[in-house]
Amino acid sequence: MTKTALITGATSGIGKACANLLASHHYNLIICGRRQEKLDELKSDLESQVDVLTLSFDVRDRKVVTETLQSLPDSWKQIDVLINNAGNAHGLSPIQQGDVDDWDAMIDINVKGLLYVSRSVIPTMVARKQGHVINIGSIAGKEAYAGGNVYCASKFAVDALNKSMLIDLNGLGIKVTAINPGLVETEFSEVRFKGDKEKAKNVYRGMEPLRAEDVAETVLFVITRPPHVNISDMTVFPTAQAAATTVARSE
Repeated sequence: MTKTALITGATSGIGKACANLLASHHYNLIICGRRQEKLDELKSDLESQVDVLTLSFDVRDRKVVTETLQSLPDSWKQIDVLINNAGNAHGLSPIQQGDVDDWDAMIDINVKGLLYVSRSVIPTMVARKQGHVINIGSIAGKEAYAGGNVYCASKFAVDALNKSMLIDLNGLGIKVTAINPGLVETEFSEVRFKGDKEKAKNVYRGMEPLRAEDVAETVLFVITRPPHVNISDMTVFPTAQAAATTVARSE
């Protein structure tokens, strides 16, 4: 039986890589994001392999998230895998210089957005006693670092929510997994530095970072384990990285 995966933040980076890989393994896809044109492009690329439904919304908008996910067509209501991938980072300023709008965006997307989507999807998994929730965290949710403050706080929250979900859903047939990447080269750093490509490029200077596809392969591994196996928490580093700020660079 073909399974269905819902992916937030599917228009780029890890979310898009997950969509591409899961389609190649015959998962029908509900791809979500804010950019309808990007969703349409991805659907066009994948619909020859699997069925694809696009949902354009901002995870920060609780009303829209709830209404959209609760009004899914009947043929799409059975979601087997939820990949909570939508997230962002803004700035790298010390706490005393932080931009409050940036703080709001990180808390609203990384924490509240994850909660809104999860609250809409998980009850249907509970009703069927079957499903898998994948929360894309970060090494920033395991270790704080200079300038990370609110971003780290938001990812520490994801780590705590993952652990709480695992406990709350225990015995209900639902798996819960956090995947916490280290340095991954995507649009992430450009967003963090607000389009400054030089600053973004410098993050990966002198080392080979993870690719979005590497994280997607980890997701696929986790969701294809036997029914009695749940990988609850995984950290994935590039070989050159040993901790949040411990990176071997060639220059």
